Amino acid sequence: MTARARVLLFAVGAAGVAVLFVAAFRGLPEFGGPVHPYAGRAVHQAVGQGTQNVVASVTFDQRGFDTLGEELILLAAAVSAVVVLHVVRREEEDDGTAHRHGPAEVSDALRIAGTLLLPVTLVAGVYIVAHGHQSPGGGFQGGVVLGTAVHLLYLAGDYPALQRLRPLPAFETAEAVAAALFTAIVLYAAGWAAAGRVPALNGVVGAEVGCALVLLLAKFFEQALLVREPAGEKK
Repeated sequence: MTARARVLLFAVGAAGVAVLFVAAFRGLPEFGGPVHPYAGRAVHQAVGQGTQNVVASVTFDQRGFDTLGEELILLAAAVSAVVVLHVVRREEEDDGTAHRHGPAEVSDALRIAGTLLLPVTLVAGVYIVAHGHQSPGGGFQGGVVLGTAVHLLYLAGDYPALQRLRPLPAFETAEAVAAALFTAIVLYAAGWAAAGRVPALNGVVGAEVGCALVLLLAKFFEQALLVREPAGEKK
């Protein structure tokens, strides 16, 4: 695509967004006014459909398309990081330099704490995802806990075990599948009761966010933990 075609495509898209943006703002109540109809309607809708967590109802039911956009942004960020850092890694491997992961040096207290906290944190992440429609939390928060909990093994100084625990091709596939399921539920499951749709969306969001964070951290770790040596001196 030529530069002129890219500019034209951007101009058309920007014009469409501007029209929708202005139309949306024209329908809003006066800023700072005493009447806030959205709040009352959102609570009434959530309670009427059986979702105890009004925030989860707004996020996954009443404004599901907004959440879909946010999830796709995270997916794009993870894919971009994987692609960019993979190219950097390949360029470094082609420059005649040998690479290996440096040894981990952590205290015994940190090693024990990381090992003991790993299963507890994983259970807490699953609980947050599973109960997001009933209590504070949800898929995104639980996914963050799950994605970062895996890397407690890094704090424990066992990077090889971390690599075995998170095979990247499997997480890449799981992230793509979770994003596709979220899109399908948002687009085609409008007939579900809210109490059934929100837990399902919580689950797939938790999987997508957790896998995305695992991929991001894995690629950054690959760059940060490599020890570079002149060719011929690899141990």
